[in-house]
Amino acid sequence: MVNESEAEAPVTLRPMLDYPAVQAWMAGLRQHWGGDPATDDPERLPILEVFCRVMNRDPDQMIKETTMIKDGERRIRIKGRTRYADAINAWQDTIEGSRLRQAKWGNTVRSFLIHNGVLLQSGVHQA
Repeated sequence: MVNESEAEAPVTLRPMLDYPAVQAWMAGLRQHWGGDPATDDPERLPILEVFCRVMNRDPDQMIKETTMIKDGERRIRIKGRTRYADAINAWQDTIEGSRLRQAKWGNTVRSFLIHNGVLLQSGVHQA
């Protein structure tokens, strides 16, 4: 996760729906599944907020660290994607509860990244 020797100040987060990256995620979910993704799973936004606090990044910062615009197209930053994929895997293993609950939390954050153009694999893995 964040290197503790860097001693960054804790991130100050606005409401999740204030971030353009979260709005893009909600729009993608709405288009794909229908309904209101902000309320159909009331854990969705709080899960992302917990992960943001763990990473000490706001949602828009996470997308900036995993993507870039090159030649007018959004491209993936391989180092950023790898960093976040590894962080999600490690973080979901710390979530209390069943493997299903851990996978849901990890997959919620993966969904956020995927809907913002960062291709990731599902997080069901063996310990």
